[in-house]
Amino acid sequence: MSAATGRLLRAGGVVRLLAMLLCLVSALGLGACAPADRSWADKPQAIAGGGATGVYYAYGQQFARALSTHLGATFTAQRTNGSVDNLERVGDGTAVLGFAQGDAVADAVAGTGAFHEPIPIVAVARLYDEYVHIVVRSGSDVHDLRDLAGRAVSLGARGSGVELVARRILSAADVDPASIRNPELGLEASIGALRRGEIDGFFWVGGLPTPGIAALAADTPIRLLSIPPAVVDAVNAAHAGAYRQADFPIGAYGVDSATVTMTVPNYLVARADAPEALIHDATAVLFEQRAVIARGAPAAALLDRRQAIFTDPIALHSGAARYYRETHD
Repeated sequence: MSAATGRLLRAGGVVRLLAMLLCLVSALGLGACAPADRSWADKPQAIAGGGATGVYYAYGQQFARALSTHLGATFTAQRTNGSVDNLERVGDGTAVLGFAQGDAVADAVAGTGAFHEPIPIVAVARLYDEYVHIVVRSGSDVHDLRDLAGRAVSLGARGSGVELVARRILSAADVDPASIRNPELGLEASIGALRRGEIDGFFWVGGLPTPGIAALAADTPIRLLSIPPAVVDAVNAAHAGAYRQADFPIGAYGVDSATVTMTVPNYLVARADAPEALIHDATAVLFEQRAVIARGAPAAALLDRRQAIFTDPIALHSGAARYYRETHD
């Protein structure tokens, strides 16, 4: 090798080093340069959210705005019927990302319950725990789960994670779901129906506070029915221990008495074949823009890097896994 060639190679190495440094400096807080293949950015990307008055949709809207700002592509949040609907949308490619309850995710991975075959999904992060709400008017003569038999009670929209949980709880409490007059309403419609006195109560599964229920409580005094620990244990015995006992904080939704309930974790999921670079950078935005997202979706503040990787029984997407490795303490 000639001296001139050696000088050129050394110069090339310097250029490559400078390029790498510039790349890092211009990463805009995302911890990596834009991927070489950005074909995914040429078309709008959807996030499967939830009902208009629920936490999923608010979270999805704020997350979509942050992604659009930082990834140079258009992201939008879809209104959906909830977890089961979201998993189906992610699985068939209608959405690249979606929110879902851990119990519905377990069914989707196994191809059981509402899913006739396994859905090709993987996890991006465990987000927070959702609380099971059973909402009635404060003056109602419904005081426990057994009182729901024969009543008009919405168990959630058809194909929602709420419906999945509601039926499991009723069965564990020895209440036949078929005895309930169930109008199959989503959260927004359930709230309106309770206000008008058309139903005796409704089930909901969501973060605290759920905006629509907070708005309901501001003009219509409500109570939350308790889910006794024995019922939680029975649900867990039948469904692989996906649930935990919990208490609603006193004062939640203006209720001044203690209420026991159960929680279920939820996940942000992606289609299994979603581009690694996209999911890596989306995971970075999820964490690094957490405070901004939380301004419009308070549940985002509950995101914990130490807990986010615990997504069993669903595997992490390789792009998300790479982000966690790069940011490991």
